[in-house]
Amino acid sequence: MSDLTIRLLAVPKAAGMLRHAVREHLGADASPDAELCVSELLANVIAHLGEGTPVTLRISGSGRATRTRVELTDPDPRTRPLPRQACDTEESGRGLALLASVSLRWGVSRGRDGKTVWCELPREPSHSTP
Repeated sequence: MSDLTIRLLAVPKAAGMLRHAVREHLGADASPDAELCVSELLANVIAHLGEGTPVTLRISGSGRATRTRVELTDPDPRTRPLPRQACDTEESGRGLALLASVSLRWGVSRGRDGKTVWCELPREPSHSTP
């Protein structure tokens, strides 16, 4: 399996397209957790940088890799996502907690041209028939 790279504008309707692309790309190894992570990362960009922000999604973990890496890059290196404790009555604020709960690890990498929020998920073994 080769890596998947998609460049797009962060808008709410893109979430479904990205989840579908992840499912198609991962095939038999598709993970609902990868789809959840993509949705949450995109939602964070929309909430904190605004609709229409250019982003790049990358999914990697080819060959015999035991992990799938999900990355979303945006153009703002200054803002760093921080987990927070959402109150019971709040409708948002749980995205990074969800990311942390389903991933093996997650983090933020900054570069000259932006930042990348990433997470690594366990890769499901392929089920091949003998």
